[in-house]
This record gives sequence, structure tokens and C-alpha cells, in this order.
Amino acid sequence: MKKTTHSPWSWIPTLYFAEGLPYVAVMTVSVIMYKRFGLSNTDIALYTSWLYLPWVIKPFWSPFVDILKTKRWWIVSMQLLIGAGLAGIAFTLPTPFYLQASLAFFWLMAFSSATHDIAADGFYMLALDDSEQSFFVGIRSTFYRLAMITGQGLLIILAGYFEKSTGNIPLSWSITFFIMAGLFVAFMVYHRFALPRHAEDSGKEAHTQKMVLIEFGNTFKSFFTKKGIGLAIAFILLYRLAEAMLVKLASPFLLDAREIGGLGLNTQEVGLVYGTVGVIALTLGGIIGGVVASRNGLKHWIWPMALAITLPNAAYLLLSFYQPDNFFWVNVAVAIEQFGYGFGFTAYMLYLIYFSQGEHKTAHYSICTGFMALGMMIPGMAAGWIQEHLGYEHFFIFIMIITIPTLILIPFMKVDKEFGKSKKELQPFEEVTTEQ
Repeated sequence: MKKTTHSPWSWIPTLYFAEGLPYVAVMTVSVIMYKRFGLSNTDIALYTSWLYLPWVIKPFWSPFVDILKTKRWWIVSMQLLIGAGLAGIAFTLPTPFYLQASLAFFWLMAFSSATHDIAADGFYMLALDDSEQSFFVGIRSTFYRLAMITGQGLLIILAGYFEKSTGNIPLSWSITFFIMAGLFVAFMVYHRFALPRHAEDSGKEAHTQKMVLIEFGNTFKSFFTKKGIGLAIAFILLYRLAEAMLVKLASPFLLDAREIGGLGLNTQEVGLVYGTVGVIALTLGGIIGGVVASRNGLKHWIWPMALAITLPNAAYLLLSFYQPDNFFWVNVAVAIEQFGYGFGFTAYMLYLIYFSQGEHKTAHYSICTGFMALGMMIPGMAAGWIQEHLGYEHFFIFIMIITIPTLILIPFMKVDKEFGKSKKELQPFEEVTTEQ
């Protein structure tokens, strides 16, 4: 493989920071923003859950990113589109039709971000040799996490600061999104020059269109004829069932007034507890989960990890029951839940990688992540409606009840040597566990 003159240090950190930030903006920042605009939990959960769709159907257009143009071209172009989407949101937030317009621009961002993910990950594997890929796994993951902290933490705190200083919620969030738009224009310009031009990044395939379509069909056929496919799909869809609903109402619960069952935090406090303390705990849980799984294997840890991703949800039930005034206990509860989620999520991602092994493992893993996004989208759509009918306390009781399907599935999961457990196979696991 031909080496390039650009050091990976000059583009990997910024590329994966740019990969993480729009995902956080679409999935988390949008929820908090719409809550501050006064939307109901039903509408927030329904509308923002639909934004998962591009990541659900991503496998259907990912082959064309390989065929058309170069991955470098896709990266730069998608960063420009993401910046345009962020600017569009910023322009429309102060208008009377902000909801319809901002959702349209969020959709543009979501599709652009999903396409950017495909191109960025493909470029990473193309531009680096095996040893470099292994070395920079931790670097890319770190900067992806920094993007999460920036989006869920710093930008939310910044929006809260503007809310206090201007007294104008639409203007405050408009300024925040303008800042993000400017950041992505800067990313686009920088990567236009910083990304190496690799000889193999030609965007050309030595196949006819008919052969491409045949191979495309064979990829899906081989996935759905895998042994144990029914149980695997059930596991992918149900393992995070409770979390899919909880994540949509966590921020609204922290923001809602105490009289209606919330904790009455302000925007800056939510940015600190959920976007900073929570993300740090999530990251630590994922790191520790990866370490123990690499030593003893998934079969040994699948039960502890399944319990870790389900039982700590009770932290929100306790918060809704006691509604503590002390901000410290809110941070402790959120940190416990997020740490458990990070630790338990390890088993989920490792199973997806093991199940994807085979001739088409890259494409099959992409299909698995599509089902993973679907498992978040559909439950999330109903979460707000359920919460508004039950109230927060009973909603969190409901969350604990729907952890049961996850635990019922575990005894039936086949996790043995045929999945593979060599260090070589565990390397991709290190890449993905810290980037979700």
C-alpha cells in the first residue's frame, strides 16, 4: 500500500471529532433544544426518534460510497452539507415555522452524517496500514468521545449561558447552532487540505453495474441465512429496549418542573450532569468493559454486562421518587446509570462483531448496526406518549419492567469458540465500543 506524506495525527483527531458531533446534535442536543422550546415529551420523542432512520437504512447506500467518487470527496462534501444543515437550523429557530423547518434540516444533517460515517471509516482503513489502524484506534475513539462531551456538555452549557444573558430561548439556540455551523465549515476547509490523497482511493470498481447489484443481493442473502439469525435479530432489537426509551426522556425529566415530577434543573446544569459527568462515566464503563471482556471473553461476562445495562436504570426511578434538591445526588445517579450502560454495551457490540464474522463481515456489521439503530428508533418513538400517560415515576417503573426481555434472552444466546476470540478479532471491537 502506497504511503502518503500526511501524518495521521494531522487528520484522524479532527475527522473523528467531526464524525461524533453531528450525531450528538441530532440525537441529544435536539431533544434538549425542543424541550426548551416547550414541545411535549410525546412530540419530542416521536420526532427525534425518526431521525435515527438514516442510520437504520445506511447499509442500503453504503456500497455506493465505495463506487461513486472518492471517500475523500464524500468526507469533504458531507462536512459542507452538515455545516449547511446546522446553519439552516440556526436561521429557522427564531421563525414561527421553526419546528417543521428545523426538523427538515436535522434530516439533512442525519443523512449527511450517516454518509460521512461510511466514508470516514472507509478512508481510515484505506489510508492506514494494519499497525497504524491498531495504534490510532484509541485516538479516534477519544476524539469521538470529546465530540460527545462538546455536544452534550459544552454546547448545552453555552446555550444555557445565552438563555440567561439574552432571555431569548430561540436566539440563544440559534447562536449555538451558528457556532456549530462555523465549526463545520472550518472542518471542511481544513480537511480539504489535510486529508491525504491516497492512490487506492479512486472510487472506481472493476465490475459492471449488474455484477455490483448481484454482489449487493448476495451480501444481504448471506446475512439473513446465517445460523441463528432469528435469535440474533431479537437480541439486537431487545437488548437496549429499556435504554431506547430512557434516553429519550432523561433530559426532559431533568429539565421538567418538580410539580410535574421532574427535577427542575436549568439548561446549564443538564449540560454538566448529562453531557459531561454522564459521558465521562459512560466512557469509563466502556473502557473497563473492554478490558475485562478481552481477558475472560464474552461468554464469561455476558450476564454481568446484561445486568449492568438494565439494573442501574433504577437510578432514575429513585430520582423520580425522592426528587433530591442536592445536585450532587443527581450527578451520582446519572453517573451510575451511564457507567452501567457503558459497561453493559460492551457485550452488545462484541456480539455484533462476532456475529458478523465471515466473507462479508464489513457489510454484515453494517447491517447489524442498521438493526441496532432500528432498535433505538421504534421504542423511542413511543416513549414520550407512554411517559405523558403514566407520569415520570410510573414511567421509570415501566422502564424497569421492560428490562425483563433482555434478561430472558441471555440464556439462549450462543456465545462460544466458534464466534472467535483472538486478539486480531478483538481489535475492531476496540474501535466501536467507544463510538456509540
